[in-house]
Amino acid sequence: MTTQMAEPVQFSNTSGVLRALKRASQHLVPPAPLKPSAWAEQNVRIPSGNAIPGPIRFDNAPYQREPMDMATRPGCYRISLMWGAQVGKTSLALCLQGYAIAHEPRSQMMMQPSQGDLTTWLETKFNPMIDANPLLQGLLAKPRSHEGVNNQRMKSYPGGFMMFAWAGSTKTMRGRSAPWIVADEIDGYSGTDEGDEVQLLWQRAATFGDQRLLLEISTPTIKSASRIESSFEQGDQRHFFVACPHCDQHQTLRWENVIWDKDEDGTHHPETAAYACGHCGALWSDGERIVAIRTAEQVGAGWKASKPFRGHASYHLNELYSCFRRLRDIVQSFLDKKASNDLQSFVNVSLAQTWEEQGEKADAHALMERAESYRAPVPANGVVLTAGIDMQQDRLEIETVAWGIGEESWSIDYTVLWGDTLQEDVWQELDDYLATTWTHESGAQLGIVASCLDTGGTSGYTQRAYEYARGKTGRRLFAVKGVGGWDRPVVTAPSRKKTGKGQRKVDLFSVGVDEAKLTIMRRLAIEEAGPGYCHVPADREPEWFHQLTAEKLLTKYVKGAPRREWHQTRPRNEALDCRVYAYAALKIADPKIKRHARRLSEKVEETSAETESAPPPTASEQRVDQEAPRPKARRRLNARRRRNRSWINGW
Repeated sequence: MTTQMAEPVQFSNTSGVLRALKRASQHLVPPAPLKPSAWAEQNVRIPSGNAIPGPIRFDNAPYQREPMDMATRPGCYRISLMWGAQVGKTSLALCLQGYAIAHEPRSQMMMQPSQGDLTTWLETKFNPMIDANPLLQGLLAKPRSHEGVNNQRMKSYPGGFMMFAWAGSTKTMRGRSAPWIVADEIDGYSGTDEGDEVQLLWQRAATFGDQRLLLEISTPTIKSASRIESSFEQGDQRHFFVACPHCDQHQTLRWENVIWDKDEDGTHHPETAAYACGHCGALWSDGERIVAIRTAEQVGAGWKASKPFRGHASYHLNELYSCFRRLRDIVQSFLDKKASNDLQSFVNVSLAQTWEEQGEKADAHALMERAESYRAPVPANGVVLTAGIDMQQDRLEIETVAWGIGEESWSIDYTVLWGDTLQEDVWQELDDYLATTWTHESGAQLGIVASCLDTGGTSGYTQRAYEYARGKTGRRLFAVKGVGGWDRPVVTAPSRKKTGKGQRKVDLFSVGVDEAKLTIMRRLAIEEAGPGYCHVPADREPEWFHQLTAEKLLTKYVKGAPRREWHQTRPRNEALDCRVYAYAALKIADPKIKRHARRLSEKVEETSAETESAPPPTASEQRVDQEAPRPKARRRLNARRRRNRSWINGW
């Protein structure tokens, strides 16, 4: 009996099988032992468009090596980076992620504060890094291939998956776990209904035991509410020491040791900035500072912990350690932030320190003390008028604001129109008000270029506001609704809302009230006239000042997560709401303020020249002028009273 040989099996996808076998065979041989920093210097290329593209080298950032290598140190399960700007937080995380893809493959999770942040990170950081590194590019599955997954939610490679999530969305975390977790910009996390996002991911990784690693990265925000500060304090608190080039004493780089020249008239000279040694007082040049950073580990300085290591390494680093930033630029950044009353962003982003908040609130009494008498209904530097209108059931409250260069502002008028806002009369009065003009110091008559009407409230009143606003965009009146949330801009593009029996539509703009109020409160605190300064009139009643400053920004905890919220310190805040809407009107209209200022300035000069060149009147002309009847002076809007219309009074 003859035995026949079986026919060889024919694979329909032979080339695919061979590629899979080739990839799998690479993992039969264990990788050579390499620390993540060494692997990165051998394999990672920085994409073009960065400060120094090409093969990565840590000579300019030696402080990156140790935190990176801690990821594979036995017994280390958590790393916290409370770092400032320009010191390489992102590149450090990318190198570790590449290491977990190519050298010691394992699954990993990447979390960003929001879906938009994740998309931006993928498009501007991760994908360019992959494209610049053929090794990594060859390991990741191809998009829309049958060999793995490669999309906006997950990427696969031999030995693991890279999964993406964003804070506030439990859906992106559900059913997912990985031994390595990178939580980026954790101070921007908002919390979920199920609890803290980082802790949820950490708990899901419990099955990986000692293989678990949590890397938390962020610039800090508010003291006592900053996640990264809390994480840093739970760790061993490491700081990077450098040696003085003059006395060799080891020290950390501190902002209070940065000095520069300042003239008697207050003019700053950031180009003279230098670093003063905390021990001998010698001044370091930028070059000496950079050399001290590069050679820190060679002279026995570098990272030093304040507490014993118990599995959690935490690192603090500020912008003074960046070899790509000159002291003059950092000083200029400080001066700019101080001038705009935004020191918090400098403290958080440049110094990597938390901002100790007393609760942001303007001082009503301080505003009253610096109130001023205007030379004209609209002062010379106020060149554009906008109005903010707050609707209540029994009245409309309106503030008219003049704006100048740098959004310097002058409160021109505050009026209350009394009447049932479901009826027509009060809206007719609003028509009259918005058609009013004010006399500029140049003599020109200025009208309101844009106004915003609050449409919030009960449905009947909201519909009445919609009806009034519909069709008035040509007259530059816009329907708005205040919305909370720190991720919202001051003004968002309008949506269409139906109104009236015919269900006609009106454009409704969203106003980010949290950001708008923060801008206004900070500007009210500016003490010198100029960009952002808020001028207030001396004839305004005290109640208005108290309403304008009636809210305070505080931090509260919701399900264990800190949230910054505005809290009213008194019952009425209509004046603040009106200022928010007047500011929103400025943002929507976006007038060319410099052009208006130039035109009115020329008119002021012409008026001044005509006055100076006119001959003095003769005695007979003076007598005739005194005897001639004078026209009745027009009363300023904010001083006149009439039925159903008055100052805020007696609340």
